[in-house]
Amino acid sequence: MAGPIPPWPGELVALDTGQLFVRSAPAVLDSGESGQAAGAGGPAEPAVFVHGLGGSARNWTDLMDLLSHPGPPPGPAGPVMDCEAPDLPGFGHSPVPADRDYSIGAHARAVIALIDKRGRWPVHLVGNSLGGAVCTRVAALRPDLIRTLTLISPALPDLWPRPLPLRVSVLCAPGLGAWALRRVGLIPAEVRTATVVKDVYADPALMHPVRYAEATAEVLRRDELDYHNEVMIASARALIAEYTRPGPLSLWRDAARVSAPTLVLYGSHDRLVRSALAGRAARVFQRARVVVLPQTGHVAMMERPTWVAREIRALLSSVARAQRTAARRSVPGLAGAGGAG
Repeated sequence: MAGPIPPWPGELVALDTGQLFVRSAPAVLDSGESGQAAGAGGPAEPAVFVHGLGGSARNWTDLMDLLSHPGPPPGPAGPVMDCEAPDLPGFGHSPVPADRDYSIGAHARAVIALIDKRGRWPVHLVGNSLGGAVCTRVAALRPDLIRTLTLISPALPDLWPRPLPLRVSVLCAPGLGAWALRRVGLIPAEVRTATVVKDVYADPALMHPVRYAEATAEVLRRDELDYHNEVMIASARALIAEYTRPGPLSLWRDAARVSAPTLVLYGSHDRLVRSALAGRAARVFQRARVVVLPQTGHVAMMERPTWVAREIRALLSSVARAQRTAARRSVPGLAGAGGAG
């Protein structure tokens, strides 16, 4: 049996906010050629994927592969997507920002700068966990840039106590976070990788051994970075600050401002983000479809990429149908022709 595909290639992109390392999976035609051209569902459409805390653009490898190809029948085909995934500032292969600002707002500005730089919008914006919070803010601030929004276990404020989020919050304590990360760094990389996978997967056996090896190699690479612990601590503090921010500046208020068609996916066995928040998400987002994926953890795009691709294609297909219907209604004489022929 063939192993999984390797991570997508990437490059450093210079932006007004600094440099981002961006991995790309160009749309693939039925003929197998790459490029911004028509696939099964029409012209290729741009999509941007934003990872979570402790993650990187590698988290999107398999989902980007699926969405950059025409979807298999009998499910909805939807457009083929030109996919890009940045490493947020200080994560993956992106350098640390000059101002050392790891707030949700700063990450949102970096994503907006990337979309502006590419000049192809509106985009399909997809985010997981911390990246889901970032994408929510982007969609609220710049609705002109967003065609659809997909959130996978988004880190939206929730003060209900749970063991694993409380463990993450330890990073916010002055002195304690740095001490804890130094202690964790003494544990063998293979053990650390297995622990993280157990935390974020409902079924760790679903991770391919090649992906385990890649994740372990990434842990060892990060061990050599003198700024990695700083980034983790500052990012955790920024996320906790958002959880306690009241009123009109809160992420839930941002969610209420999102006007783009939205898909929100929760994992039934997510240990970090409660699937019970599905009800609140359905009430708050203006145009949302909310789905709880069974037997799924915190990183559905890695654990269940085929399921996630199917849900995204269904969202895109529904948006395309709505646009065609609106176009027919805008043309005199066609408004009542839907049942003809």
